[in-house]
Amino acid sequence: MIRRTLISSAATIFALGTGHADVTKEIVEALSIPATVDTRAGTLEFRDGVPTQEAAEKVYDIIDFTRALNVYNNSFRGASALAIAKGVQDVGANPGDVVIFSELMDSNSLFLTANADTIYYFTGLDLSNGPVVIEQPSGATGTINDMWFSWVVDIGGPGPDRGLGGKYLIVGPDYDGPLPEGGYFIAHSKTNFALYASRANLVDNDPKPAVENIKRTMKVYPYQPGAFGTSIAQALEGTVHIADEPKIPETKFIEASGRSFNTIPPSDYGFFELINENVQNEPATSYDPELAGQLAAIGIVHGKPFAPDDRMKAILTDAAAVGQATGRALNWRYAMKHPEWAYYDGSHWGNMLWEGGAFFETPPPLFEDGAFKPLEPTGARTLDSRAAFYYGYTLDSPGMIMRIPGVGSQYLMGFLDANGESFDGAKTYKVELPKDIPAAAFWSLTLYDNQTRSMLQTPQKYPRAGSQGYPSPAAEAASDGTTTIYFGPTQPEGVARGNWIQTDPEKGWFTLLRLYSPLPSFFDKSWQPSEIEEVTPAG
Repeated sequence: MIRRTLISSAATIFALGTGHADVTKEIVEALSIPATVDTRAGTLEFRDGVPTQEAAEKVYDIIDFTRALNVYNNSFRGASALAIAKGVQDVGANPGDVVIFSELMDSNSLFLTANADTIYYFTGLDLSNGPVVIEQPSGATGTINDMWFSWVVDIGGPGPDRGLGGKYLIVGPDYDGPLPEGGYFIAHSKTNFALYASRANLVDNDPKPAVENIKRTMKVYPYQPGAFGTSIAQALEGTVHIADEPKIPETKFIEASGRSFNTIPPSDYGFFELINENVQNEPATSYDPELAGQLAAIGIVHGKPFAPDDRMKAILTDAAAVGQATGRALNWRYAMKHPEWAYYDGSHWGNMLWEGGAFFETPPPLFEDGAFKPLEPTGARTLDSRAAFYYGYTLDSPGMIMRIPGVGSQYLMGFLDANGESFDGAKTYKVELPKDIPAAAFWSLTLYDNQTRSMLQTPQKYPRAGSQGYPSPAAEAASDGTTTIYFGPTQPEGVARGNWIQTDPEKGWFTLLRLYSPLPSFFDKSWQPSEIEEVTPAG
């Protein structure tokens, strides 16, 4: 009875609808395509809806170009991660060796927007033969990322050791053996190689105490199942054999201060060769299926040779050029598309990470009454902020974009002057930092080369100014507490050395303002630096 009623009701509905089912001419036209269409791909011709061979060729060209452009913007992070690994290898570091900048990083080496304020130290982790142990020094701030700059775990201050040091156990994607019950901070990487990057602060304007601590305590070695962290009770279950403690090799430290080497991926056709190398090195499951599909669409597939023909090479070269232009537009001219990236209303100081946080999806949690209050997930990737970030910066960590006062560091990027013009190295500019700069630890301004996005190379070597007195004199505040920093090819008359950063008359530049252990006045925006304005020459 119920079935008959349903059938009868459906028949009635269809019968009632027949009088209104005529397809209009407008509907047919909306579904159809004219004989010729002018598009970004050129004029396309159709014969009763069927594309000519020439039209199809144009369509396929623009499809291949679009997918290649998506690969450039969406996988620059993977190429950048591999470029760092290869750059570290170029200075003689094998996996587990620690590259350290004992005298701070300077403008000799090419690193995306690194600083000249802290002691950097890096190592690569080869997880293909099993988990790796890191004995983490105290007093550090850093992170471990996989080869797609996907976050694995924070280390040091923002990590579970909270700056006290401890043992980390990093596990690769193919390991299915026993793990310890305790004694380690365990984290899993989706790639067989991972990047460890950390930094330590100076002690009383001296890098030596931190360097000595790092060299005395940092160890990197293979994990021994059944040793420390495994109880007898766990062994009684038959899942692991009791083992002696491994023989820990002496850590090899490679000094990198003053050395010249590159860690930045190319922005021409070579980019695609580098990203293919990363795809071949790592499991196909280490990146998401959407990106894998974009890569496969242009001939980059794990386990298969990458052999584009001349047509495809030309398309990839064009896509790399537009991809590079995209990264530059989203950084230098972000306000044209994303005015919300400005940190202050009407200001040229900005930061793209506030839009989608470290994972480029949901803004970082609020911090109120001593507790974090996560925001509702948006469910949408902030693609532009991700593309902008990885074109100019490296590594990923929730700890680098937090609203919590007194912890970590915060960044403001300055790409344009008060008039919205890019900075000319032949001119002199100034910025005024109001009193009570909101940095409990220290603050700094660093200049970067527009082309390489690395520290600007000038005779100064360390293109920075800040509250620390090393490696250059500390900036001096005026009697009212304000601090004015000048940027120009020559030191302005009457300006202290610590308040001037040298520029190159032949180069453009941009700057980052770093606030280490930022204070509440940064987050509530009651403190705001001036815009960077050109200084009119005297006379």
